[in-house]
Amino acid sequence: MPTPATLTPVSLTPAALAPAPAPTVRLGVHGSTHLASRLVAAAGHAPESVEYVPYEVTDPFGPLRAGAADIMIVKYDPLEPDLVLSRPVGFDGRAVLAGAHHPLAGRASVSVEEVAEYRGFRCPGAFPAHVWDLVVPPRTPLGRPIRRVHAMTTLTAMAELLRSTYAVHLSFRSLDAVVPPDIKVVPVHDLPPSPVAFARLRGTEPPEHVRRFVADAERAALR
Repeated sequence: MPTPATLTPVSLTPAALAPAPAPTVRLGVHGSTHLASRLVAAAGHAPESVEYVPYEVTDPFGPLRAGAADIMIVKYDPLEPDLVLSRPVGFDGRAVLAGAHHPLAGRASVSVEEVAEYRGFRCPGAFPAHVWDLVVPPRTPLGRPIRRVHAMTTLTAMAELLRSTYAVHLSFRSLDAVVPPDIKVVPVHDLPPSPVAFARLRGTEPPEHVRRFVADAERAALR
C-alpha cells in the first residue's frame, strides 16, 4: 500500500478549477432578434445569457413544444391551451412592409386606411387565426376590407413578393432590423402597438435561470 510519501500529487488545471458555464435561456424568436435583445438588456441580463431559437409563422409553437426552446416571444394571446403567458414585458409598434418602389415606402407614417388599398397576406399554416386577425385585420377601423390574398410562408419569400409587386404586409416595427434594404418598414400611426409576452409550456416548471429571466423582464416593464 503506498505511503503518503509515495503518492503522486494531482495538479488541477485552470479548466478544472473554472466554474461550469452558466446555462442560457433558449428564447424563441421570429425574424429579428432586435426586439428580443432590447428585452434582454432591459432585464439586466448579458447578451450571452440568451440563445435565440428561430421559428417560422407557419409553425410558431413547434420549437417550444419540441423542447428546443424554454420560452418564446408572443404578440397578443395565442389562446393555446398548452401555453402559459407571462405578464407583458414590452410593446411593438405597428408598421407596414412594402417594397422600396411602393407608393407608401417613402412616407414617414401611414394610416391603415391607406394600407387597405393594396393586397396583403392571409393567415399561414398553424398560426392562430384570431391572432392573425389582430396582426392583419380583415377590416380597417372605418370598415374598409383588407384583402388578405397572398400566401405567407417565410420572410425570404415574403420579401421577394414585396419587391416584385405592390403587395404589402401589416406587421411590426421591430422587423426593421431584419428585412433587406429594399424592403421598407413604414409606421402605421392608427393601429395600437402589440403587447409582447413570453410563452412557455403549461405543466412544466422552467429551470430557475429561466424563471429569473422572465421575472426580471416583467419587473423591467413596470419601470
